[in-house]
Amino acid sequence: MNLTARTDRALVRTTGGSIRYALLDFVAPRMERTSDRPPVNLAFVLDRSGSMGGSKIELARLAIRNALARLDDRDRFALVAYDDVVDVVTESTPATAEAKAGALERLARIDARGSTNLSDGWLRGCEQVAVGLTADSIGRCLLLTDGLANVGIKDPEVLRTHAAEIRARGVSTTTFGVGADFDELLLQSMADAGGGHFYYIDSAQKITDIITSEVGEALEVVARDAAIAAHTPEVLVEQLTPLPFERAGEATLVALGDLVSEQSVQVVMKLTFPPAQTGRQHEVTFRLTDRDGVLGGASATLTWRHAAHPEVDAQPRDRSVDRVVAGLYAARAREEAVRFNRAGQYDAARWALKGVAARIGAYAGDDTALRGLAGQLMGEQQLFAAPMAAADRKTRHFASANMSRGRDVQGKANRAR
Repeated sequence: MNLTARTDRALVRTTGGSIRYALLDFVAPRMERTSDRPPVNLAFVLDRSGSMGGSKIELARLAIRNALARLDDRDRFALVAYDDVVDVVTESTPATAEAKAGALERLARIDARGSTNLSDGWLRGCEQVAVGLTADSIGRCLLLTDGLANVGIKDPEVLRTHAAEIRARGVSTTTFGVGADFDELLLQSMADAGGGHFYYIDSAQKITDIITSEVGEALEVVARDAAIAAHTPEVLVEQLTPLPFERAGEATLVALGDLVSEQSVQVVMKLTFPPAQTGRQHEVTFRLTDRDGVLGGASATLTWRHAAHPEVDAQPRDRSVDRVVAGLYAARAREEAVRFNRAGQYDAARWALKGVAARIGAYAGDDTALRGLAGQLMGEQQLFAAPMAAADRKTRHFASANMSRGRDVQGKANRAR
């Protein structure tokens, strides 16, 4: 197990306030035998409101059927369906052949109707996972919807808070938004706070592939509750990727969640340095942790030195780090632009892109990749400064969200294979 660490620049100013970036890379171990995997405990929560009629609900049934086929007797599952009423179609049960057959029979009778009580359906699914959750199992609630929450809890901040609290009890939340009518910001925030993933499914035909893939990832988890701890007694540490993080004594802990076999992980941390005398060094150690010690506590150390302004100004840059950092800032700017555009704040959307483009351009120099990225952001201003179709907004949000969260274009884990 190897953790590598690089920085954009190794010198910082004696007057303080220098911002530097640490780029951390590693690949999770390979799962050699699936017989050694942790058991999974899943709840499938299916929106059956009226808008899910036709091919959407038919393909959702097929997706759940395919996902259940991948589970075996060591696993557990539950099935919940909701509109304005919530029904536990199958209570949490071991995934025996008999239980799966019975669930599929009941699933076939589910049809679209009514309104969308997203909160109660989701919470009931989380309760079902909690019923059979054990210390060695992976608990996930999989929420699929194509509409807005119009019954029950509708406040995004309240739902986000609930997702974080439920995650702390061992149940993560993954959300799937189908079509153009759901709230992508709500589903993204629930997944982020809940330690899961958000997927935008732009056509009903993709439902089966995406849900089956997410369940497949749960079955290939090799490291649970992984995190990166940065030991920084004097340096302020933040992180650019939208992962939960907290300060614990002299360390900053960034939660990575569950990692799957051969998952390629890349995290950027932003460090702000205090004033100090010329020659003073700051050594920061980054260490991997996980619940079962699978990552072996791999660590890497970076050192920064305080220097006079002329030496700091003349130092070379690691362009490989600059490009990753710029990509993350660009993704964040695009996510912000989507939020502003959705709210009708078109000037704010334009300025979100323009400001980041200017900052990237200021240090791009003759690097063609950085100059190209700055140019792309400048060129996108007019696009976001006018009303956008809902599907286009969702596509752009999903692309930016995947970039900043280290997922591929389909929202799946990046693999080193």
